Amino acid sequence: MLQTVCHPMSQVRNVPLGFALGFVGIVIFGATLPATVFALEVYGPLFIASARAVAAGLLAICVLVVRGRALPLRPDGRLLLAGAMVTFGFPAFSSLGMVSVPASDGGVVLGILPLATAMFAALLTAEKPGGAFWAWAVAGSVLVIWFVIGQDGGAARDFSNPGYLWLLASAVSAALGYVVMAELTKTMPGWEVICRVLVACLPFNIAITALLWQPDYAQFELVPALALGYHAVFSMFLGFFAWNAGLALGGIARVGQIQLMQIFVTIGLSVWLLNETVTLRTLLFAGAVAATVWFGRRARIG
Repeated sequence: MLQTVCHPMSQVRNVPLGFALGFVGIVIFGATLPATVFALEVYGPLFIASARAVAAGLLAICVLVVRGRALPLRPDGRLLLAGAMVTFGFPAFSSLGMVSVPASDGGVVLGILPLATAMFAALLTAEKPGGAFWAWAVAGSVLVIWFVIGQDGGAARDFSNPGYLWLLASAVSAALGYVVMAELTKTMPGWEVICRVLVACLPFNIAITALLWQPDYAQFELVPALALGYHAVFSMFLGFFAWNAGLALGGIARVGQIQLMQIFVTIGLSVWLLNETVTLRTLLFAGAVAATVWFGRRARIG
């Protein structure tokens, strides 16, 4: 199974396995915003973004060395672009958003992520989703945005908070990074893509981390430290092993629709970790979004 997952996208296409791996990645990513809330108790939002990338980059060097791969000492533009988007852009923007937005509301990111991923895939790759796919993608995105904007009882949330704009920027950054990395899986396995991306951007992230360091960060506090560790090991590293392989095996646009479910993973974990409340409305929207993902999965993509 590991050999199948590591084949380049141009050689293997396995949609069910791609969806399964994509879902594993989404579950890992879905815990990122709740973990950010805990990490922000001690660390600044930009420090969280750069420090997690530094730790993940050091892990990536170890993996590349153990697997006998050469380090990307002169990375090409695609590695640097993907790195800018996923090692700093998304984590920095989402952490800034979490400063003033509740974790459960952070699902606004998912209102645009799947559609943005499909749009970048259509613009930058050979994938050409048909009309049915776009219809289900838009329907799912509208459902998620509707869910986030509204509240039980018909009231609407106040979106004058700039944190929502940071979350929107994080979604665009992630979508572009996902597509560039998925294209790179045509020539190397998904695990190697994220390792090379992390190593290519490691000098930049080390410099940013050193610049943002505060003496207070040396005072170890268990929960924020564990949250930052989750960011580094899972959100920034292992999650991409599954996610990149899933996009490669199942197709960028199709598997990218699973991102619609990330908001509900985030909400579920927010209930468990942050004592937030899940209502019947949340469960109904989760079912409706799951239906759009299912029908989108079956739509034709050229």
